[in-house]
Formats: sequence, C-alpha cells, structure tokens
Amino acid sequence: MVVIRLARGGAKKRPFFNIVATDSRNRRDGRFIERIGFYNPMASGNEVGLRIAADRLAHWQGVGAQLSPTVARLVSSQKAAA
Repeated sequence: MVVIRLARGGAKKRPFFNIVATDSRNRRDGRFIERIGFYNPMASGNEVGLRIAADRLAHWQGVGAQLSPTVARLVSSQKAAA
C-alpha cells in the first residue's frame, strides 16, 4: 500500500521533514516514490514552514494512497489557513 508520510531529516535537535509518497513497508527515512512537499517545525519569521504540492497530493490520493495521521493534520491545517 502507498502511504503519504513524513521522512525526517535535518540535524540533531533541528528537525526537518519531507512529505513523501512511499510503500508502507519501507523504512521511515528510506526509499520513497516521490517527494510531495516539506514541513519545517522550526521555521521562524518569514521562513516557509509547510509546503505541499496540492496537485501531486490529489494525484496520490486518487490512486489510493493513504495519509498518515500527522500528514492529514498538516493538510487540514493548510487548507484551513488558505
């Protein structure tokens, strides 16, 4: 099953997450099919904290990909802000 979830990057105590479409059997930070966006929880000032390619998200959901609970929360918060 394809799942859209966060893959952690960044340095120690400075997390940065890529939002990726991947097979559910792959490791969290392992191989992925496509990078859909990113989430930076440490963003401050005028830095971009969240960016998701809406067209690619819609494509993957259209072919049956499931959102992880955290990504679902981020997507709903982005839609509410827009």
